Amino acid sequence: MENRTSAEKTFIAAMRALASGPEARGLMDDAAVLELGEDALVLTHDMLVEGVHVLPGSDMADVAWKLVATNVSDLAAKGAEPLGALLGHMLGDGDEDFARGLSEALEHYRMPLLGGDTVSGGPPRSWGMTAIGRAVYRPVPCRSGAQAGDALWLTGELGAAMAGFEALRDGTDADSTAYRRPMARLPEGLALAPLVTAIMDVSDGLLLDAFRMAEASEVSLAIDRAAPPLAVAEERRDDALRWGEDYELLFTMPAGAAPPVPATRIGSVEPQGFAPLFLDGQPVVNADGLGWQHES
Repeated sequence: MENRTSAEKTFIAAMRALASGPEARGLMDDAAVLELGEDALVLTHDMLVEGVHVLPGSDMADVAWKLVATNVSDLAAKGAEPLGALLGHMLGDGDEDFARGLSEALEHYRMPLLGGDTVSGGPPRSWGMTAIGRAVYRPVPCRSGAQAGDALWLTGELGAAMAGFEALRDGTDADSTAYRRPMARLPEGLALAPLVTAIMDVSDGLLLDAFRMAEASEVSLAIDRAAPPLAVAEERRDDALRWGEDYELLFTMPAGAAPPVPATRIGSVEPQGFAPLFLDGQPVVNADGLGWQHES
């Protein structure tokens, strides 16, 4: 999940001035798209920080898996086949376990390791990965293409990662797999790429990511609060809509079109109004409190 503090927003604004080429998509999308003749490369980079994205003392095999999956999720949101990855690894305890988990994840997504760098440091430790993919459809889908009249869809359920985090934090026997080893929706992204008008992965919470899609597309998104399926009890619905790290795909399609993958219609796209997001008809005018925003 991304840190959205004021300091980060200021820094990203400065970076946008440097990322002036069309490949960067204004730093408003899940990944950069580099057009190379008849092909298009999709490039993304995500980081994990100990104590922020993974709990201190986590199994390093799980950390490696999560690092790969979060990057592949960005490729999935662009309908891109993985070509390879570059790793940034901070050395420390559990390096052998990290290498094992990395091997398992790369094999699962059929994404070879191409290189990278190792450093000493921490605690806390951090890890970074650049994933490279080949787009299967042109133009490569983005989060800024939603059109008034489209339907808003979501794959899967929300809340499993939240429940997994709480199980680990509290030391219970509940299933924590969804938080430790998330699964990127790569097959779904590949199938959806030719059909969607806009798409992104849900990494920072459904409501926050929907807010971002609406802003990028210059539309308003109307969401039925009761529509998204849950992997947790109904009384945790508001938490699940905001928590994030489920890595489901949020996408829009023309009204009447049926997605080729299992998905739930959760709302609609409306002409741009005074609020980017409407939840059960109530306007949401700013992003504060909509998603999981790390302050550390």
